[in-house]
Amino acid sequence: MSITVGHTTFDPVDYDADVDVLYLHVGSPDHAVDFDESPEGHALRFDRDGELVGITIVNAKQLLDGPAPIVITIPERSRVRGHGAPHVRARRVRDSWR
Repeated sequence: MSITVGHTTFDPVDYDADVDVLYLHVGSPDHAVDFDESPEGHALRFDRDGELVGITIVNAKQLLDGPAPIVITIPERSRVRGHGAPHVRARRVRDSWR
């Protein structure tokens, strides 16, 4: 099973029914090196290039059974080069998934 959020397709998708957590991955979860949290409380994982490689959704069944779509605000990251090492600038964008 795969799930697409915005421009990212997550495969594999794992659900832990004991704790009602949905784990979305692009490839292996080991590729994540940077972490963030969306304003909605979803855990976001990024690879070393700043690409989104994972989302963790807590209370997934409750959210999916609710009347509204799940909204995930994902920072859109772009590299900004200056003196020294490259920096990452983030602009938040919203996406919903149902």
